[in-house]
Amino acid sequence: MSAQRSSFVSSADGTTIATYSWVDTADTPRGAVQIAHGLAEHGARYDRFATALNHAGFLAFATDHRGHGHTGRERLGDFGRAGFDGLIADVAEYGAAIAEDHSTIPLFLFGHSMGSFASQAVIADGAEPYAGVVLSGSTALDVLAAGLAESEGPAGLEAFNAGFEHRTGYEWLSRDESEVDAYVADPWCGFALPDKMVPSLFAPAARLADPAVLGAIRSDLPLLITSGTDDPLAGGGQLVELLGQRYRDAGLGDVTVTLYPGGRHEILNETNRDDVTADIIDWLTLHVSD
Repeated sequence: MSAQRSSFVSSADGTTIATYSWVDTADTPRGAVQIAHGLAEHGARYDRFATALNHAGFLAFATDHRGHGHTGRERLGDFGRAGFDGLIADVAEYGAAIAEDHSTIPLFLFGHSMGSFASQAVIADGAEPYAGVVLSGSTALDVLAAGLAESEGPAGLEAFNAGFEHRTGYEWLSRDESEVDAYVADPWCGFALPDKMVPSLFAPAARLADPAVLGAIRSDLPLLITSGTDDPLAGGGQLVELLGQRYRDAGLGDVTVTLYPGGRHEILNETNRDDVTADIIDWLTLHVSD
């Protein structure tokens, strides 16, 4: 089904945030999933994933983050006065609203790439609304930032394509050429990034690596951290494993790391996307029944 569109006004600075909801479940929903998308894309790109969630009995919700999609419109890449902190606050505010509206079912947070960085910050600040969190295309942000700072290659998203064939410049996203072409053809994807935008994403890095901050996350919060080994953010999988170990060391007792050999950044759009989606839904279903 097509997503239903709505919006809310961000408490951070009054920005109107566009939202999507997919609520076509055959039976009484077993849970809900909030989707936080990545940089230079938008929430509607998750329609296939959201539809699969619906078929599995989960409601799905997403936003176009500030500076993106219907929220950003002619100001793509502009986080506004509240900056990336405002985006993090928007994710938390929307999650709280979903949890209030659907208080009888568990709510999960799915964050991809930039959305996973925001999700890391949200759960560090308070994970109470969530029954579990899935981080996709994520990384140990501080280690990635250090590596990029030492690199002499190009800045921006094009830096991530350095190790891949160069057909469009976005081969790092997926091995599926049709998915890459769809991204390139989408006017709300891959747009030019303001100079300050990418550095602002790394501002929370030190806090998100602080054992004291991670130790304050409630220990019973289940985490699934999932990535392709060829995702340039994953460091061959090592940075994803490091991220998972940091949460375990902080006392979280249910942390699963899943790596897909050869997978690139957008595992939901990869050649093995059906397996990836099924694995995520299996994890969600398992934690609904806990």
